[in-house]
Amino acid sequence: MFLSIHAVAQNTAIISGNILDEKNVPIELVNISVPGTHYVTTTNKDGKYQLTVPASKEITIVLSYIGYETVKIITTLQPGEKKEFDKKLNKSANELPDVEITQKSREAANMMHVDPKNVNVIPSISGGVEALIKTMPGVASNNELSSQYSVRGGNYDENLVYVNDIEIYRPFLVRSGQQEGLSFINSDLVSSIQFSSGGFDAKYGDKMSSVLDITYKKPKTFAGSVSGSLLGGAAHLEYGSDSSRFSCLIGVRQKSNQYILSSLDTKGDYKPSFTDIQTYMNYDLSKKWSLSFLGDFARNKYNLVPQTRNTKFGTINDALQLTVYFDGQEVDSYETFQGAVSATCKPNDKLSLKFIASAFQTYEDEAYDIQGQYWLDQLETQLGSSQFGNKVTNLGVGTFLDHARNDLEASVASFEHKGYLNMHKSLLQWGVKYNREIISYNLNEWRLLDSADYSIPHPPDNIGYTNPSQRPNNPLELQDVTIAQNTLSSNRFAGFLQNNWEIGRNTTLIAGVRSSYWDVNHQLICSPRASLVFKPKWKKDFRFRFSSGYYQQPPFFRELIDLNGNLNTDVKAQTSVHFVTGSDYYFKAWNRPFKFTSEIYYKYLDNLNPYEIDDIRIRYLANNNATGYATGIDMRVNGEFVKDAESWASLSIMKTMEKIKGDYFYDYFNAENQLIIPGYTLDNKAVDSVKHNTGWIPRPTDERVNFSLFFQDYIPNYPTYKVHMTLVFGTGLPFGPPNNKLYQATLRMPPYRRVDIGFSKLLKSEKSKISSKNPFYYFKTIWVSVEIFNLLQIENTVSYIWIQDVNSRYYAVPNYLTPRELNVKLIMNF
Repeated sequence: MFLSIHAVAQNTAIISGNILDEKNVPIELVNISVPGTHYVTTTNKDGKYQLTVPASKEITIVLSYIGYETVKIITTLQPGEKKEFDKKLNKSANELPDVEITQKSREAANMMHVDPKNVNVIPSISGGVEALIKTMPGVASNNELSSQYSVRGGNYDENLVYVNDIEIYRPFLVRSGQQEGLSFINSDLVSSIQFSSGGFDAKYGDKMSSVLDITYKKPKTFAGSVSGSLLGGAAHLEYGSDSSRFSCLIGVRQKSNQYILSSLDTKGDYKPSFTDIQTYMNYDLSKKWSLSFLGDFARNKYNLVPQTRNTKFGTINDALQLTVYFDGQEVDSYETFQGAVSATCKPNDKLSLKFIASAFQTYEDEAYDIQGQYWLDQLETQLGSSQFGNKVTNLGVGTFLDHARNDLEASVASFEHKGYLNMHKSLLQWGVKYNREIISYNLNEWRLLDSADYSIPHPPDNIGYTNPSQRPNNPLELQDVTIAQNTLSSNRFAGFLQNNWEIGRNTTLIAGVRSSYWDVNHQLICSPRASLVFKPKWKKDFRFRFSSGYYQQPPFFRELIDLNGNLNTDVKAQTSVHFVTGSDYYFKAWNRPFKFTSEIYYKYLDNLNPYEIDDIRIRYLANNNATGYATGIDMRVNGEFVKDAESWASLSIMKTMEKIKGDYFYDYFNAENQLIIPGYTLDNKAVDSVKHNTGWIPRPTDERVNFSLFFQDYIPNYPTYKVHMTLVFGTGLPFGPPNNKLYQATLRMPPYRRVDIGFSKLLKSEKSKISSKNPFYYFKTIWVSVEIFNLLQIENTVSYIWIQDVNSRYYAVPNYLTPRELNVKLIMNF
């Protein structure tokens, strides 16, 4: 045994060092390897590394990291020799210099690091960080107009978003993606992005599906950017220096989807205007104390005067067309304010204490009176007919009137403390938080539907009855009537305790517990969570992990409002128990770094609050009468498919179901033993019935297969010409008739299929030599890009409008998303 160890020592040497970027910031996860051998390692969070390498012969040491130039060191070391190689990596000239990374953090067991450099190059209508998140495994979004996303069968309300430890809220009354406007996250200000699709730590809040953790930059130089496109513009400034104790970020964004919305089936005068101003400032009071402020003001306005709508739908054998002529308008306004002040104290290198005070305020108004006269026609489908594609049969004529006067005012004030204690081979974290919530919500909305002179609903003593003498004595009946006034004042308390243990050199255990109490439903919840990471000593670089825990989501205001607008304060927290096991495999292909990630998960769901989704509007039943599950597998491979340009592909297979407790329905049969289907059967008098228990039904977010691709490339020998492409495929979501019977929502929308592509050209780089009198002299880089949205011109369905005739026969008319559109964008950095 001694001879064997001695022989190995005589044939190897040790190299070590520190890897920094151009700003002298340590770079984590840089690959250090000796090609053709199994000698490979990566830098830690401080940029340091150590590697055993062959001795007594010439070797090539390769240092590589996505987005930076590869460095090669050729050397010959003596047996047993120890030598340091400290290097600085320069950013690759082939990468768009959109977002500068000033700090990097180690990926946690269940957190995925997303490179923010790709935010401003990914072609997307909604844009921003969420456009990247939508391409991650386990994430689904079938609406390019919205920044919202579903994670592993959860809905939009089940996702946590943090910016510099501040929880972010989104508007409550938004119904559709075209009304949504800007998301909170300003991509120009982002330093790092971490995302978890399940099994996240106890330090994160009480939501059931995912967490998006954003860190804004703390600049050390003066810089900025200006960008503009057919969809709006943005500008940002940043200031800071190594010698100054003050740093500042400020960003302004203006967006208008008018150009895009004018291409939808509903033609009219669209006037959307979305404006956002954000700032993030830091000031070091001393070596131990620092202050920071995060502020945001957003004003989103959406005005629509619809004129006409013409939608063709159906099958090749049964083609239909809906034509609508509109009167009226819609005026929506959403104003939000959010601010947070935090103070951080670091008494020593091991202890950090943070105190946060934040406030959120939103004013939301929704008002519309829209009348539509519609014609539903059947089209000629005979290919040889001279009338092919023309109207041949009228199936229905009618009028509808939609009315709403809804307003919401909400304020949330919170006070929070977080602590970090770095001990020997462990990191202890804790936190406590108090929320004060005051919400006022007024609802007044209804629909009147008149089909061929008959008002629907159509009882025998209402308008349209054959005996006109009875009409004056009977009121007009409306559909979907919701009139309510709700206010709620509450206090919410929460806290967590968590520790990270390093067990040996290859295993990490993270365990903790969260607890919270809400004085509205008087429920105290406790949520233990744990995760384990193990890195075996194999020649191939693998990492395995397992996470499990309770994720209990106490209701916020919207979960308490039922379908009739009533407030139910007895709603309890929904529960999701996560079991997640996964692996990361780091490998090289074509001498470039790659990573393959896979996760298998099962989520047991209890105390569920069933809901329905229309576009991005979620309406809850406001009870806890369901149980369910979600299970699936997520896979992702990312790396340099093209040298110095990161790309990735994600595949998710998922199934989520629920069972509503005590829910059942009846099938009714007439005298001829025919199943009675209103609008189709002539004899609708029931003489017999059969009771059915609903059993397991798909949840509204049950998307079985989802595939996404983000790919970058450039012209060989001309790296300033680049192409960026996203491809998304998702199987259809369940839907059903608008009768609030969830067990009937078993139909499926068509699959969501979309390809967006962008072409960019670097007009000016930092190395360009131009005259100081040139107005573009002060810009470091200038990029211009052309984007083609929905390249394949696929008609994707986001929801349905249901047309009903007097016989109660329903026709599902699809609401299509955006067709092929062109966008031009200019980005200038200084």
